[in-house]
Amino acid sequence: MTILLVLLCMLALMLIGVPIAFTLGGMGLSMLILADFSPLIASQALLSSIDSFILLSVPLFLLMSNVLLKGGVGSDLFNAVQSWVGHLPGGLGIATILSCAFFAAISGSSVATAATIGTVAIPEMINRGYPKHFVYGLLAAGGTLGILIPPSIPMIVYGVITEESIVDLFMAGIGPGIFLVLLFTGYCVFFALRHKAQQRPAKADMQHRLAASLRASPVFILAAVVLGGIYGGVFTPTESAAIGLISALIIVFLRQSLSLVNLHKAIKESLQTTVVIFMIIAGAKIFSKAITLYRIPQDITSLITANIDQVGLFILVVCLVLLVLGFFLESISMLLIMVPVLLPSLAVLGIDPIWFGIIFVIMIECALITPPVGLNLFVIQAVGKAQITEVIAGVYPFIFIMFAAVVAIYFIPDIAIYIPFKM
Repeated sequence: MTILLVLLCMLALMLIGVPIAFTLGGMGLSMLILADFSPLIASQALLSSIDSFILLSVPLFLLMSNVLLKGGVGSDLFNAVQSWVGHLPGGLGIATILSCAFFAAISGSSVATAATIGTVAIPEMINRGYPKHFVYGLLAAGGTLGILIPPSIPMIVYGVITEESIVDLFMAGIGPGIFLVLLFTGYCVFFALRHKAQQRPAKADMQHRLAASLRASPVFILAAVVLGGIYGGVFTPTESAAIGLISALIIVFLRQSLSLVNLHKAIKESLQTTVVIFMIIAGAKIFSKAITLYRIPQDITSLITANIDQVGLFILVVCLVLLVLGFFLESISMLLIMVPVLLPSLAVLGIDPIWFGIIFVIMIECALITPPVGLNLFVIQAVGKAQITEVIAGVYPFIFIMFAAVVAIYFIPDIAIYIPFKM
């Protein structure tokens, strides 16, 4: 009964427009007071939630991605990839997905990935005869790679909550990230062969390819430095974010592509996003402390173990719940609400938290492109100056592709766990 009341109160607060951070924090504080627990628990939880060296990487990665976005790095990256694959069937779509993947490897942000590549790819693809709804859906879905291919801000938050290795989570994201890229590019080829109205760019000669690749080489070097340093044990994820930010500033300075006005905008937008994320984390920590004292996670674990004794059924139920929550919540909120509740059940069912984290991240990727609150939908709407209905119409095939990826990772766990644990 307590669980139902808590859920109904949360839903009512969100429906009347209370921000998720205040919903979680207010609910947690109210629950503590009603149960005669000291309200000081809330302030202690708030302070402990953001007292984390790992979480310092969040504003650094956000600022790095915004600096690259405002510095126009996406055009060089897209042009370089297009020069190699643009002449193939669906080549511009392939170039778009590969560009999203490369940018994801240095940004950790789905919104920045979608906006950066979308600015360049949308007009190019539409001018070449690709249907608008396909272009918008492709960019919205491609942007979600920003939170699966490491570095990933949601993975950092997941690692903080579960106390799992951030490096292991990052490494576990590589295989599924590549797998999803292959699925997306495969669909681009299928779509192009089925709808033959698209014009293919002429095949670029080797001189043009090398020139375009050279101009984009700082982006590839930055990705290699950030990821190679983490996996090689040279520096921590937080240190890599700082090094990545400095490297990004050097790149845009040498290119002379970032004005002081745009630098100010990048800092301001990163600050705003950081404050929102940290407020949600703080509110979720208070709520998590309250539900733990109310023994709600333990009750849910008992309920699950009494009725669900198969890992597959558990994963199915979690995916369906996350799909529904994705209609109302954004990714960080879903993660902070659900993971503390589900974590005890993982141990009971013998589920690897790293493997589960990858499935969880793919499902919250879906939340980024499902209406009515999918952030990437609105990013692509703004970048492409499109109708929101056009963007929504284009994302549905990619949602099914993500579900297919989850099914594949369930039946072939090595897609996620081979690199961190078996290499």
